[in-house]
Amino acid sequence: MGDAFDPTIKPHYPFDALEDARGLRAAMKGFGTDEDAIIDVLTKRCAGQRNEILTEFKNEFGRDLIKDLKSELGGKFEKLVLALMEPYYDYLAKELNNAMEKIGTNEDVLTEVLCTRGNAEIQFINEAYGRLFGKSLEDDISSEVSGHYKRLLVMLLTCSRNEHVVEPELAAEMAERLYDAGEGTLGTEEESFTTLLAHNSFYQLKLVFDEYEKISGKTFQQAAESELSGDLKEACLTIARRSESLPRYFAERLKDAMKGAGTDDSALVRIIVSRSEIDLAAIKKEYMALYHKTLESDIKGETSGDYEKALLSILEGN
Repeated sequence: MGDAFDPTIKPHYPFDALEDARGLRAAMKGFGTDEDAIIDVLTKRCAGQRNEILTEFKNEFGRDLIKDLKSELGGKFEKLVLALMEPYYDYLAKELNNAMEKIGTNEDVLTEVLCTRGNAEIQFINEAYGRLFGKSLEDDISSEVSGHYKRLLVMLLTCSRNEHVVEPELAAEMAERLYDAGEGTLGTEEESFTTLLAHNSFYQLKLVFDEYEKISGKTFQQAAESELSGDLKEACLTIARRSESLPRYFAERLKDAMKGAGTDDSALVRIIVSRSEIDLAAIKKEYMALYHKTLESDIKGETSGDYEKALLSILEGN
């Protein structure tokens, strides 16, 4: 399936949280800010270490590091640094909330975050969302989206995927059901698609998609492109791409974020920060294999200043 543990950011050794806290205070004290010093510390420590620095900063100076960073930094660079300081599941919960808070929901964010994660991660995101916003993620999503797309997301939020079940002998039969629900019939039975994609393990789905191609002569992704539409299509394609290779999916998402006029900076930050301690090094390799250039070179073309420096520093790793 291509899931890989291949981070760019690992625990940094030797590590002295107090020394780092002092370095950050010096970088923000007095007139002007030493952004390079901030980048050198915060992009080269893992999340657990950044949290220790936060604690030491308060102990040593009686100050809130997050507040100090907010008052000293600005723009996209500030957003990136604050994302680094956020606990992982709190950050993803806030990204989902942001996607629904504005007029017009950003379904791409809902799809990217929820259709790529397994049960345990979704459970942690659900808990973080409830704690941070005092309401249920499922209720918010149900009021923002509709139809088969809503039903698919609700199934994912109930953590009903049979993650540890792999039954190769059933893959062909499942592929037949998918074919019969789509290409093999007039119209499309969306419910058959959503139920199968939400309930089976990513490993099982990979086997199903291999069998599907034998039956149809088309890949499942090609079939979904022609049989489905809108947000449901994107969600089903995301689950399919994630089943094939998670790092490749995120490499493709990064490319999309930098396509055309303007850059989707929130997607750039979200993916680079949230994958940095999981598989960002694997994503870089997939990006090179897909597009024959480095992710770094494209980021340089799309970003500038301290924001660019910090992104490149995370990509370089420690």
